[in-house]
Amino acid sequence: MIFPNLLFYGDWGLFALRLAVAAVFLVHGLSKLKKYKEMGTSMGVPGWFILGLGLAECLSALGLILGLYVQLAAAALIAVMSGAIYFKVAKWGMKFTAPSAMGWEFDFILLASNLALLLTGGGNIGLL
Repeated sequence: MIFPNLLFYGDWGLFALRLAVAAVFLVHGLSKLKKYKEMGTSMGVPGWFILGLGLAECLSALGLILGLYVQLAAAALIAVMSGAIYFKVAKWGMKFTAPSAMGWEFDFILLASNLALLLTGGGNIGLL
């Protein structure tokens, strides 16, 4: 181990991960809540579906920020990101990455980050 003393700060590392993941989902969730009808039409899904995704993303983000039900929030966001990756790969034929377009690499790192939070519980910094 190169930096064994840093292991003492593992909870702070998980807290930073929770805040970073929450920031992304809060921004995207709020956008969905504001534009759910237009987004649903452009994506070919009902507006209520986008509204539900926006609510799930915002509530899960708040859970991550506060440290409330971190594993439940992470599991919900894993489901969201699994669906996003499915749509991008199976429905829209997107590649992992592309020079002129966004692939699903961003979705993949969010999926992996939430998996880490699910498996670790997100650390001991927060309300619960």
